[in-house]
Amino acid sequence: MNAVVLEKPAPAQAPLERPLLEVRRLNVRYPFRGRWPWSRAGVVRAVEEINFNLYPGQTLGIVGESGCGKSTLARALAGLQPVASGAINYQGRDLARLDRKAWRPLRRDIQMVFQDPLASLSPRMTAGRIVAEPLRHLYPELGKAEREARALAMLERVGLSREHFNRRPHEFSGGQAQRIGIARALVVQPKILICDEPVSALDVSVQAQIINLLAELQREYGLTMIFIAHDLAVVRHLSHRILVMYLGRMMEQADRDMLFAAPAHPYTRALLSAIPSENGSPFARQALEGEIPSPASPPPGCVFATRCPMADERCSRQPPHVQQLSGGTVAACHYLA
Repeated sequence: MNAVVLEKPAPAQAPLERPLLEVRRLNVRYPFRGRWPWSRAGVVRAVEEINFNLYPGQTLGIVGESGCGKSTLARALAGLQPVASGAINYQGRDLARLDRKAWRPLRRDIQMVFQDPLASLSPRMTAGRIVAEPLRHLYPELGKAEREARALAMLERVGLSREHFNRRPHEFSGGQAQRIGIARALVVQPKILICDEPVSALDVSVQAQIINLLAELQREYGLTMIFIAHDLAVVRHLSHRILVMYLGRMMEQADRDMLFAAPAHPYTRALLSAIPSENGSPFARQALEGEIPSPASPPPGCVFATRCPMADERCSRQPPHVQQLSGGTVAACHYLA
């Protein structure tokens, strides 16, 4: 990403308002059957006891290795994945308790941009129709001409043009397709935009363009965002606060500048040590050995203990409590720095 200049990230600010979204002890689980008829059924704890506040106009970055539960969390927050327990409070309503019908009017307020830009677009629709379709369902009072006018304006705002309006997804590059996905999400003027690894499938130079576009759109529309990625360097350029996940659990959560200057959790330090930079990482290289344990059978103590260079017998048998540190940082480790 060094080849393309990224916009300077907005400074993190202390929240002055009530949270727009409050997530409390959120759990998402997948029951599964054994491979053989005599095998015992079990439960995958995909998201376990996640807590955070999301403030108006700010971005929460969520980062972690593949399989850590980031996308499951995103889908739960967007009402696309059932929640086992916990609460998602939005404007006095618990979204975790709503069925599909009750969720429908809230689609105006909460929209999502997906990881695979081409797979998320219907191959049978033109770009204009794809962007206008949410208006047809969520703003039925609008006529066809008004829907198309709004769709065209949004396509132009994300960097496409009138000539793209009647083209189909297969005629677009990955970056252009993701711009269509962003336009589709924003055309209904949502308050919260959830971005689930929106640049991971794109070329490095295109990634920077999309990140800069999202930063511009956030400033222009006053968006509140959740930005998910597996790369801390990418998350840094958009986020005010960052939540680090591992095996469905929160390892650390901190303001962006605090996390990059003084990470508290050994997993966060390992992720930061792997970020390439011209001057080198300020943290000693910490290669994470071994595989991530299966979420169907997590370690009995700290879930990171099997790969942590600091782990001891206590870590292997006793899960750590989440601790509040200075500067608003919270982390789950027996031996916090």
